[in-house]
Amino acid sequence: MFLDQVKVNVKAGNGGDGMVAFRREKYVPDGGPAGGDGGEGGDVIFIVDEGLRTLMDFRYNRHFKAEHGENGMSKGMHGRGAKDLFVKVPPGTIVKDAVTGTMYADLTEHDQKAVIAKGGRGGRGNIRFASPRNPAPEIAENGEPGEEKEIELELKVLADVGLIGFPSVGKSTLLSVVSAARPKIGAYHFTTLVPNLGMVKTEDGRSFVLADMPGLIEGASQGVGLGIEFLRHIERTRVLLHVIDMSGVEGRDPVEDYYTINQELEEYDLKLRERPQLVIANKMDMPDSQENLANFRKALEKDDQDVEIFEVSALTQTGLNTVMSRTAELLETTPEFPMYEEETEKEERVLYKFIPENKEYAITREPDGTWVISGDKVEKLYQMTNFQFDESVMRFARQLRGMGIDQALRDRGARNGDTVRIDNFEFDFVE
Repeated sequence: MFLDQVKVNVKAGNGGDGMVAFRREKYVPDGGPAGGDGGEGGDVIFIVDEGLRTLMDFRYNRHFKAEHGENGMSKGMHGRGAKDLFVKVPPGTIVKDAVTGTMYADLTEHDQKAVIAKGGRGGRGNIRFASPRNPAPEIAENGEPGEEKEIELELKVLADVGLIGFPSVGKSTLLSVVSAARPKIGAYHFTTLVPNLGMVKTEDGRSFVLADMPGLIEGASQGVGLGIEFLRHIERTRVLLHVIDMSGVEGRDPVEDYYTINQELEEYDLKLRERPQLVIANKMDMPDSQENLANFRKALEKDDQDVEIFEVSALTQTGLNTVMSRTAELLETTPEFPMYEEETEKEERVLYKFIPENKEYAITREPDGTWVISGDKVEKLYQMTNFQFDESVMRFARQLRGMGIDQALRDRGARNGDTVRIDNFEFDFVE
């Protein structure tokens, strides 16, 4: 089974908590603080494995969680950092944010890596907070939470050449003849339900990867049939081989087929029409093929269409060497696919955000009168504060005051005794 689009959840490891400890040994006066730092949480890293061809591994396993860092220990011993979690993906995988659509990585080469979720840093132990003014602090930080994201994986098959055309024009048969691939072949429409890849080797020793795309039909770019699901794979190909059934045995007009498919490519992505395209006039062993081909050439000449046409018969295996050699020649002069996508990628990666006046926090009030303070920075401060020790709580209060939250609450009308909440922590506002 082929799977080319899936949503998964990734969670990096939290940093380990710092420790509050003191050195207490016989004959060692004034031992001082000795609480170690926590270890760093593990990252979630995606790595390309060229042996994979589908996202099928993600169908039943959609949650990936890295390990947490170890907590700090006494005697100044730091916690061990967690190992990173490596997730294997096939070449051609695009990693996006499932909510915003922001692209995190485009993974195309074997062993290429991308850190998708960053692990949290370890919290500092009280040994880090010792100072001449406070030589024995009871302050330690909790570990920083690791990043958690809902991401979307989209696979675009990596192939040099793509076979396009209506269903049952002979694309799968052609692939099976020119390569070692063995796609399912049947005398009915939409036999091919997934892209099939095959390695083609020409007579002069050149080779390339050929992909058989599921048949397109009119309206594919708007979601009709199976085409919209696989048009994305055509984006990666550098040369297109347009297979047309010249026999007309199914009552279709080759000229109309040619223009319909190209129109669908253009409506999906205008840049696809810029790709080099060769026309393969297939099924030339059939009775009416020569007459239909002559009419096809006249129609294209009338419209000033400069198209290379190759007469082949996948069934009798005639004319295939010529078209494969010509395809190899085109690949030598055609740039790699990132050249086509360079301008598009720049446009996609521009992210417009509304930036509020204060980026550190926001203050809202609920119907019951509770003041709610939210924001990434203030919530992270709360999560990294160890509320078991009074000194840590006082430090947290000083940090809020330093951010201007106290004054902001007063300006908004907060009074002595009002309830203030940060995440799930509630306290009273005191003047």
